[in-house]
Amino acid sequence: MSDVSRRTAIGTVALGVAAAASPAVTSAQAAAAATPRAPAFAGGHQPKPLRFDPVKLDGLSDKLIRSHWENNYQGSVRTLNTIEGKLASAMSEPDFPPAVYGGLKREELHRTGSVILHELYFDQLGGNGRPAGRIHEALARDYGSFATWEAEFRRTAMSLAGGSGWTILAWNRATRSLHNYWAWDHTNSPVSGEPLLVLDMYEHAYHMDYGTAAANYIDAFMRNLDWGVVEARYSALTRDPKAMSGS
Repeated sequence: MSDVSRRTAIGTVALGVAAAASPAVTSAQAAAAATPRAPAFAGGHQPKPLRFDPVKLDGLSDKLIRSHWENNYQGSVRTLNTIEGKLASAMSEPDFPPAVYGGLKREELHRTGSVILHELYFDQLGGNGRPAGRIHEALARDYGSFATWEAEFRRTAMSLAGGSGWTILAWNRATRSLHNYWAWDHTNSPVSGEPLLVLDMYEHAYHMDYGTAAANYIDAFMRNLDWGVVEARYSALTRDPKAMSGS
């Protein structure tokens, strides 16, 4: 089973089991449906538009980017909204099975991560790939050189090739340093980490253009990276000492 179909199956099972657990609409459920949902269960997430013209990217086709944005990213937005509605309904049922609720919470975590990471991913594309600014200096400081950071980032990404996951450059509030992290899926992220640059290594992010040639996809990603966006994320942290420390 492919990774996409496996993820879809997990979500389908969670939704299906939740529906089977409460086959009839109770008066509590009906009352809950008529009451405006609290923000935690609102299910009002909307997809963010692309900030660049996909046709103008170098080595990443318009077809690939639009399929990724429309199907994978927007699919997660829609599913997250559905899951939040299911959680709201489940909360109106005192005897709702804990195991089934756990399945919904797991899918909520997965879809939340997917939405956030995909928004970070798309927002940082559309540049010329040339690093500059304080983030360039900080990476050189924490890795000995910028070239060493980039080599380690690429090696981390290649370790996920042919499977699924994300490579995440994050500011670690605990160690107060920049670090590349390996994430198997949307639910993995460094504790106390603030993502600054993310690379989608799920096959849906590159297979249409590159097949199994993940290294060529990574090359294209780096060529299209807008380091101004990454710099802005880093600067937003460094301007706020509390954000840097997590206090």
